[in-house]
Amino acid sequence: MTPAARLQAAIEVLDQIASTRLPAVHVLKSWGAQNRYAGSKDRRAVGDRVFGCLRGHSGQATPRRMVLASLVADDGFSPADIAEMFNGQGHAPSPLTDDEFAWLAGQDAVEPRFAPFIQDQLQRAFGDDWIEELDDLLGTRAPLGLRVNTLRSDVASVAEAVFEHGYPFEAGRLSAVALRVKPGADVQGLDLFAEGAFEIQDEGSQIAAWLLDTQPGDTVVDYCAGGGGKTLALGQMLRGQGRLIASDLNPRRLDAVRPRLTRAGVAAELRALDNPGAMIDLMGQADRVLVDAPCSGSGTWRRRPEEAWRLTQADLERFHAVQLAVLKEAARLVKPGGRLAYVTCSVMPIENADVAAAFAAAHRGFEPLPITEAASSPLLTDFARARLAELSGGGHTLQLSPMRTSTDGFFAALFKRPA
Repeated sequence: MTPAARLQAAIEVLDQIASTRLPAVHVLKSWGAQNRYAGSKDRRAVGDRVFGCLRGHSGQATPRRMVLASLVADDGFSPADIAEMFNGQGHAPSPLTDDEFAWLAGQDAVEPRFAPFIQDQLQRAFGDDWIEELDDLLGTRAPLGLRVNTLRSDVASVAEAVFEHGYPFEAGRLSAVALRVKPGADVQGLDLFAEGAFEIQDEGSQIAAWLLDTQPGDTVVDYCAGGGGKTLALGQMLRGQGRLIASDLNPRRLDAVRPRLTRAGVAAELRALDNPGAMIDLMGQADRVLVDAPCSGSGTWRRRPEEAWRLTQADLERFHAVQLAVLKEAARLVKPGGRLAYVTCSVMPIENADVAAAFAAAHRGFEPLPITEAASSPLLTDFARARLAELSGGGHTLQLSPMRTSTDGFFAALFKRPA
């Protein structure tokens, strides 16, 4: 493929990403399968261009303008250079319009273009550091996080297996049972994975589970279980003693959790929330309730940068309403003396601090639980306890991020129901 043909392919892939909710990696894989003439270097060049556009030029720009802007900002091409490639010949993109040429000549083309509401939210979350936080959130490639399942193995054994298969790793700094492996490592091919010795889980997600400080013998509810990652972590804390209930509105998600539970050696009851009476018997009975609420996923943009492009203000407002409703329902399960954790993989205050504040204002029967008081689990490292205390400022809310904690962006708000 010529350089110009690669640019046209990138525009087409970005168009497909814009018209579907599929992850960018799936769209790129499909494009490669449908265009067998593209060699490995071509596929890599198209993929690099697509992800470069998604990471650095998201917002309200069209796919074509995102590619044009990337040629200026990332490659240093002049408008005249770009016009030579955008000539419409063969498989090259169609010629530049007068408006496009004038736009390229202006300063706007070299600046990342993000929707104003995203900037407003990030400024609220991170203050003057919002640009640096955004750079890390979109501009870095996330490591592969592993959580060692101490019901099946130990950290040393998993670390040795990972190393023997040629995958460099680092020990987690926050979670005592975490390992960080280079992106793309095929750890699911290891025998220990099939044996349930570890799960793929970002260290930030592990921290969100450890903050519940679940104890053996507790009755624990994972109210929005999703894929079951935190359910498995909570089961690890129970160590086979107590009761674990995983619920979700989508029964198909729960079906996908079953084999993961079996592999990990974790026993859990699975309940679909599409049945209005599914949780009645648990009202006021749970020692710990985790609400990993549906959210924008903005904290995982370094893994799926296309979601930054798709997000709208209306989406955030809709999530806020759903999150508050879900948190209200889940709170009814907490018994006197029990704890409630509200968690998202988001960095948007409208989904995080605003939801926590609205819940607290409407539920005087719950008290804020300081992060420092909850961070007593031995699964947290000493460094984690110090860092979480610093980030929470003694309060009951916590925001993790790639820049702050080298994790995905997770938010947690903790509450307790007085005995």
